[in-house]
Amino acid sequence: MKSKFVHLLSLVILGVLFSCKEKQADNNPVATGSKENASQKIKLIFDTDANNELDDQFALAYMLLNGAIFDVKGITVNATRNDKSVQGHYDEAERVMQLCNLKEAVPLLKGAEGNFKEISTDFDPDTYDGQDGVDFILEETKKDSIIVVAVGKLTNIALALKKDPSFAQRTKIVWLGSNYPETGEYNQDNDTIAMNYVLNSKIPFEMVTVRYGKPSGTDAVAVTKTEVNDKLPGLGPKATEPITGRHGGTFDTFGDYGVNLFEHIFDHINTSQVTPSRPLFDMVALAILKNPEWGDTKRIPCPILIDNKWTERPDNKRTIVLWENFDKQSILADFYKTLKQPTPIGPSK
Repeated sequence: MKSKFVHLLSLVILGVLFSCKEKQADNNPVATGSKENASQKIKLIFDTDANNELDDQFALAYMLLNGAIFDVKGITVNATRNDKSVQGHYDEAERVMQLCNLKEAVPLLKGAEGNFKEISTDFDPDTYDGQDGVDFILEETKKDSIIVVAVGKLTNIALALKKDPSFAQRTKIVWLGSNYPETGEYNQDNDTIAMNYVLNSKIPFEMVTVRYGKPSGTDAVAVTKTEVNDKLPGLGPKATEPITGRHGGTFDTFGDYGVNLFEHIFDHINTSQVTPSRPLFDMVALAILKNPEWGDTKRIPCPILIDNKWTERPDNKRTIVLWENFDKQSILADFYKTLKQPTPIGPSK
C-alpha cells in the first residue's frame, strides 16, 4: 500500500513539474536560433528605408506573409539618399502592406529623415526628427522581448539609445549592413556616425553582411530577371484594394508589383553580367531569424569604422555576431513558397 502511495505521489509531482516547465517555456522570449522555442513566434519591429531600391519591399512581403513565424509589433521607416523624404518610404511600405491586405494590421511610423549627427546636436528628447518611430521602438521594447530588425541606416537605433540608454538592456539589433571587413556599403555609408554609436554601445548586435561581389555575403542571394518574370507574376494574396505603384501602374498582387519594381531597377543591376541579377539583401535578415541554419555565425570583438576603414579591436570585451555564407537556394525557395502559400500576420497586440 505504501509503495503504491509513493508511486502515485511521484507521478503527481512529475506532472506538476512538467506543467510548470511548459508554462515557463511559454513565457521565455524567443532567441535567434533557439530550437527549444521554435514553436513560438519571433516578436520583432522592422526598421526600413522602404523606398530605397526593391529589396526592402521583398523583405516586407516575406515578413508580412510569414505569420506563423513572425509576430510583427510595428514597422518604422527612415530616409536614405535614394529618397531623402521619409514620406516616400512611408508610402512605399504602406503600398506593400496594402498588397498583403495588412494596411492597418500593425503600426507604421515615420523615423528619422536626417542623420544622427544633425539630430543629436543640441538634442531635445521631447521633440526631434524621427520621434514617432523612435519613441514607438522605445515603448514597445518595454512591453515585451522584441528584436529590432534594421535593414537601412542605423539612425533610428542610435537615437533610441541616445534618448534612453536602458534600451540596450531590453532588446537586440539584427542589422543588414556592411561589407565587413572591407569598406563601403549603402546602409553603413548613409550614417556611419550612427553605426559607430551603436557599435560603441552595449546593445546586443548581429551584423548580416552584404559584401558586394562576394559569395559569402547577402549580395550572393540574388535573383535573375528571367527568374522574376517566370516565377513572380500573380504570386501573393489578391489585394482587396489595388495600389498605384511608385512607378505608376495598378497592381493587386505583390508578385506583379515585384516584377514592375525589377523593370525599373536597371541602374542597380550589373549589366556586364552574362545573366543580370539583383540581390534581395534585406530579406536575408528575416530568413536567418526564421531558420538560423541558412547562414553561418561567428562572434568577434566589436570593430569600429575610422576614416571609412574597419579597425579591429581584438582586446574589446564587447563582441558582436557576424552572419555570413548564406544558403541562397533554401532562402529563395522559402520566399517563393511563402508567396504561394501565404500566412498573413495577425494584428499587433
